Amino acid sequence: MKNSLLDSKDYIVFLVYFVIVSAYGLYIYKKKKSAESGSKDYFLAEGSLTWWAIGASLIASNISAEQMIGMSGSGFKLGLAISAYEWMAAATLVVVAVFFMPVYLKNKIFTMPQFLHQRYNSTVAMIMAVFWLMLYIVVNLMSILYLGALAISGISGFDISICIWALAIFAIIITLGGMKVIGYTDVIQVFFLVLGGLVATYIALNLISDGKGIGSGFSMLKEGASEHFHLIFKKDNPNYIDLPGLSVLIGGMWIANLSYWGCNQYITQRALGASLPTARGGLLFAAFLKMLMPIIVVVPGIAVYYIIKNNVGGISASQLLTSTGVSDPNKAYPALLTLLPAGLKGLSFAALTAAIVASLAGKANSIATIFTLDIYKKAFNPEASETNLVNVGKIAVIVSMFLAVILSFGFGEGLMGEGKQGFQYIQEYTGFVSPGIFAMFIFGFFWKKTTSNAALFATIGGFIFSVILKFLPKWTDLSALHQFGWSVDNGKGIFEIPFMDRMLIVFACCSLGMYIISTIENKKGIVPNGLEIDTKMFKTTTGFAIGALLIIGLIIALYTIYW
Repeated sequence: MKNSLLDSKDYIVFLVYFVIVSAYGLYIYKKKKSAESGSKDYFLAEGSLTWWAIGASLIASNISAEQMIGMSGSGFKLGLAISAYEWMAAATLVVVAVFFMPVYLKNKIFTMPQFLHQRYNSTVAMIMAVFWLMLYIVVNLMSILYLGALAISGISGFDISICIWALAIFAIIITLGGMKVIGYTDVIQVFFLVLGGLVATYIALNLISDGKGIGSGFSMLKEGASEHFHLIFKKDNPNYIDLPGLSVLIGGMWIANLSYWGCNQYITQRALGASLPTARGGLLFAAFLKMLMPIIVVVPGIAVYYIIKNNVGGISASQLLTSTGVSDPNKAYPALLTLLPAGLKGLSFAALTAAIVASLAGKANSIATIFTLDIYKKAFNPEASETNLVNVGKIAVIVSMFLAVILSFGFGEGLMGEGKQGFQYIQEYTGFVSPGIFAMFIFGFFWKKTTSNAALFATIGGFIFSVILKFLPKWTDLSALHQFGWSVDNGKGIFEIPFMDRMLIVFACCSLGMYIISTIENKKGIVPNGLEIDTKMFKTTTGFAIGALLIIGLIIALYTIYW
């Protein structure tokens, strides 16, 4: 065991957190067990989550190691621009609440593969179910587990392998209680997460201002790290390859966000068991919370950059080095936590652990839902009882977490260590399938003539297009595209297409292919399965409309100030 950054007070605070969450989760589980115990109640907490529980659960499951560690690391390296993922997500949640959620609820859709089966056919649904399982386990579950364990190891001093196992076991315990337990314990997790993050930000800004307050500290931060306060990069910016200019406003960022927030079992699952007003309220609440997230996850990363650059004291560049001497941005947030006093350090440690466990639990529950309802029930045991389905789901939770642990040991450091940005790793590799998925969903929602073969083209073709564009620079020189901002030097003399722009290109190719295939098959007399859609269901309440306009106004103001 390495030297721990925590003392006895910190461990007491952490233990109190552990006891509170565990006791509350047990209470919810027993209360739930006395009411319903069917598969939909277990996987979806059908009809029992309030709007605030839905919103809190969305954020607790979304804000995990990839944000607290990965995005803070990107804040250290890229600056405020990485906040685009958070602020554009807030706008995306409004879109999903208005246009996506009514379609799901009107057609009684509970899982994403179910939507594909109902709208297209069983082949498309089964292929995508397998795709999602692989993506969730190999990219999301593994990355959350590895990055989370890396941070906890750095703070607690425990070996990273012990931290990986501990996080996995704790997440399994939470997950086995079902979606209702996850949803309501997430409310506590979000409280600790926000409070701990705000405390860390306060300490950092106060340190920068030498005790003159956070207002003075933020002003000094903006002035001393002005290069880190631009939301839109120009093509000569060394970080343009990660955030290619206007693509974050009108390009690939929308595809990444709409696919994640609107076509993702892991996220939409929180709202699929609720009524439309409750689901919309939860999504709007989550959107407001997303607007606050950069204060908690991005500003701390910029603060660490400022502290090291200006030699303020408290954090040294050596704290970010790996064993081989490479500067690792993923260590920025754990380094910041070393500045906190005893007790508060334990609180922030608890908040970080809460975020990681909540995200792992939510992801594992979604994996279990897809495997049980869309693979096991449909392909292996169509007559399975409710009890059997719940038990299979619990086994799927354990197996998927075990696979993520094994992958973390085998590939975690190679894919996300040694100075690489963990957050960007997740975004890029998720982007291999998200353009095709989003095309398939958006056409399935709003164009009744879309056929199953067109959806199959988007599913497989989208992935193939993404792979081709990823490796295209190895086959041909793309430097001529640089003058248009379509290719960027990756630092090794090779010009690549930024992955966000690749997503936009792949989406356009999938959309064109789907249109052509559907048009040809329509002429042959093929009649697709359309969804039940009534334009009246897209109408919102006055309160929701005011909240949505407030979010859009805040985003416009932020981009105007920090362009």
